[in-house]
Amino acid sequence: MLFHPYDYIVIAIYALLMLAIGWAAQRRGNRNLSDYFTGGKNLPWWLVGTSMVATTFAADTPLAVTGIIAAEGVAGNWIWWNFLFSGMLTVFVYAKLWKRADVITDVEFIEKRYSGTSAAWLRGFRALYLAFPINCIILGWVTVGMAKILSVITPLDEWTLIIILYSITGLYIMMSGLWGVVVTDVFQFIIAMGGSILLAILAVNHVGGLDGLQAELNLQFGEGHHYLDFIPINNPEIMLSTFLIWIGMMWWASWYPGMEPGGGGYVAQRMFSAKNENHAVGGTLFFYFMHFALRPWPWILVALVSLVAFPHLEDKELGYPMLMMELLPPGLFGLLVVAFLSAFISTVSTHLNWGASYVVNDVYKRFLRTEESFPDSDAAGRHYVWVSRVATIVIMGFAIMVSWFFDNVKDGWEAILALGAGTGPVYLLRWFWWRINAWSEIAAMSGAAIGVILASLIGIDGLANTLFFTTAFSTIVWVSATFLTKPTDTATLKSFVALVKPGGPGWRSFESADLIGAETKGAASHNETLSRSFAKAGSAALLLLGIMTGIHFFFFGTI
Repeated sequence: MLFHPYDYIVIAIYALLMLAIGWAAQRRGNRNLSDYFTGGKNLPWWLVGTSMVATTFAADTPLAVTGIIAAEGVAGNWIWWNFLFSGMLTVFVYAKLWKRADVITDVEFIEKRYSGTSAAWLRGFRALYLAFPINCIILGWVTVGMAKILSVITPLDEWTLIIILYSITGLYIMMSGLWGVVVTDVFQFIIAMGGSILLAILAVNHVGGLDGLQAELNLQFGEGHHYLDFIPINNPEIMLSTFLIWIGMMWWASWYPGMEPGGGGYVAQRMFSAKNENHAVGGTLFFYFMHFALRPWPWILVALVSLVAFPHLEDKELGYPMLMMELLPPGLFGLLVVAFLSAFISTVSTHLNWGASYVVNDVYKRFLRTEESFPDSDAAGRHYVWVSRVATIVIMGFAIMVSWFFDNVKDGWEAILALGAGTGPVYLLRWFWWRINAWSEIAAMSGAAIGVILASLIGIDGLANTLFFTTAFSTIVWVSATFLTKPTDTATLKSFVALVKPGGPGWRSFESADLIGAETKGAASHNETLSRSFAKAGSAALLLLGIMTGIHFFFFGTI
């Protein structure tokens, strides 16, 4: 299918809109790193939450869901649905703590929680680790997803188009900073979500509605197939070897971008940018509700239709864009192309800005040129913003190069999950267990990487088995390191408690006399507040599960 002039008009309007927002954001001003990377820390909850949702809706995501469903059915999505449990903890337990930490990046938090040379070394190393290998791997699979779509919908060279898209994205990020990213995210999410819903409606109608879809699946896979199962009861292999590991272990054990145990990464960056603690909580709750309960279903429906529409397709992920080609008329086709462009650019813009924040705030400013070397704060701010723009371009170049090494989206997801296995408990417990120190995090990261290599050498197959082995190995390593090294010094721990007020029995000896005195006069204790927060997280997780189950039953009449 060739692009109609209507399609070109729609795409041109979108490109002009993005550049106009970038120009407006530049006029708004980016005087310092707080403006450039956290939007001045004054964003409302709906803007914070929508930006999170838009960022995690990349061009690769519908393709990855299509590949998962082709391999394991609807239940295969528990590979990422399981993170709703840690997500609710992030909302009700950790979001306020992150906002109180008053940092620009989650890596900056390291030197507020830990002390000594090990903390400084960990901050610098983790900043570069997240900014380049991890960030570029993520952008790699996102770019591959977009390249696959372009290879189907246009006769032009997809990698030439990718470089053009990156250039446009980099240009408006350099002009706008986080404020421009967040504002464009709102428009991009509306376009991307609207396009996904439109394609789902057309796809389901194409096969005779939901009843026709189920009949086609039965015809192709036989009665009693597992493709529509929400819980894989009819597939013992997935149920025992995979599903139970995902639900029972992965959500607390593995680090994954956007779903970090305890929050982190660009999700934490959005929390820092919120007006106050309540807006941080509200925005994060909105994000997880949309991410798990509502947004996936249009993708799932299109993925199921693609299985019956293209039963002999070798690369199942391509079924999604092929349905776009087959079903959409001129104008609407351009609109859905814009929807995927929006999803792609939203994710790329966040990751470029996020990666640059680590390079500048946690490496350049911390180790290479500190604020003290400037005559005044305004000069420092202008310089750091300029360096941030240069860092954005450097990360963009690395991301494009890394993209050449990816064949499919699902492999990228699994690689990141494996590399983060076993690190989750450290990120959850460092807020509440004083004994965890910088060496605990260093050991957890190293143990996970070594565990993945060992799993490969001894012949452990499959993601679930690799995660189980790596989590066990990494946990032994970091717990041992915690008790074999010195704890964080008392002054740093007291400063951390005074700033963040994490609560819990583990911090009693580090709390100030004023805070303890306030509790004895009738104020709610930290322990009670913490208990209520965990109760809210559990209740919200159950509610979310109920909504997801209800939507699945509405579509398919079964769980």
